[in-house]
Amino acid sequence: MTSSSTLPCILVLLAVVSPGLSQTDTAGSVEDLTYRKSDFGTRVFRSVARRTDDNVFLSPFTLSAALTALLSATDGPTRDQLLQGLGLSGLEPQTVADLIQTLQNNKPDNLHHGVAVFPAQDVHVSSSYLDVVQTKFSGTVQNVAFTSPEEAAHIINRWAQDQMEDQDQELVSNLDSQTQLLLAAVASYKAHFSPAFNASLSQEERFYVDSYHVVMVTMMTRAGKYFLAYDRSLSVGVLKLAMTDGAAMLVVLPDEGVDVVSVEEGVTAAKIQAWIQQLKKTKLEVQLPRFLLERSYSLKDVLQSLDITQVFDHDADLTNMGGVKGPRLTQVFHKSVISVDERNNDITEEGGDIVFSTPPPRLTINRPFVVVVYQETTGSLLCVGRVLDPTNK
Repeated sequence: MTSSSTLPCILVLLAVVSPGLSQTDTAGSVEDLTYRKSDFGTRVFRSVARRTDDNVFLSPFTLSAALTALLSATDGPTRDQLLQGLGLSGLEPQTVADLIQTLQNNKPDNLHHGVAVFPAQDVHVSSSYLDVVQTKFSGTVQNVAFTSPEEAAHIINRWAQDQMEDQDQELVSNLDSQTQLLLAAVASYKAHFSPAFNASLSQEERFYVDSYHVVMVTMMTRAGKYFLAYDRSLSVGVLKLAMTDGAAMLVVLPDEGVDVVSVEEGVTAAKIQAWIQQLKKTKLEVQLPRFLLERSYSLKDVLQSLDITQVFDHDADLTNMGGVKGPRLTQVFHKSVISVDERNNDITEEGGDIVFSTPPPRLTINRPFVVVVYQETTGSLLCVGRVLDPTNK
């Protein structure tokens, strides 16, 4: 990045599991990358969850893509530390970008996602870096006048809304007029179950937030054949819900009396792999609450707790953004949105129950749970969260 002074750059994220490696997986393969990304995503999730007593929701898919785009602009010790912090040690940034491109080309249809570079009007970003953003991340580049913060925010927010397809979301508001470069990644996800829940069966039910707090929620209901597992080490049941776009949702429900906080500390890439491998088909009547989560985080402290620190230093080496050493990342903002309800835009018929000769067991998700969304074909961890109160988005 060419500029007469060393001014800050800002990374802003807006977002709406990876199975582990076998002994035959090799470093630099898609399977290798998805496992590493899953490990990083679950580490971020656990770190964020420790910092709040509220619902938690993150999109590791989007976060990884944005930080990998940043990785392509770094050099020297800054690059080495970022690779290590992301769990990508031993991989070349070009290899990572190629694999990210493969994953993005196979992302679920319901995941709306984009990456953009917004340099200040007087900043020239190197052509090699722009080529990486455009070809590997399907990104766009647009110069904006950060000296007019309101105008710059309007341009960036309009781009974000276009990427999210009718999602009325504000990506940025109070921009620093000294900003020289802003990297943005946006995504939103709508859970379309297959088969869909039948809206005519939904009804208000109690959800036990804790021993002293009960809320009424709309509980979706469907009887059918599901995949289910039980983890004795964490005392949780794991329910798999298939989706229309090749993704799947794991609902991780602690046993009664087990604190969801203790469960989330055990959510790792290896644990998610074990859950998926242990799933077995069974007859169930499932009751799942509707929920809409829209969570925002400032992740600088979280990333620093994961030993990603040098990109925030004044002497961060971002030479591949234009040839000047000194610009630094000042903050990382992450916003994620997920909508879960009975509607299924890809199926015109109602999701009907299967009629069994005897009523199947009922699994009611009526207390705090962990949710994991992953793409079955690639193993990419798309979303991970903790639902403490479905009525609080």
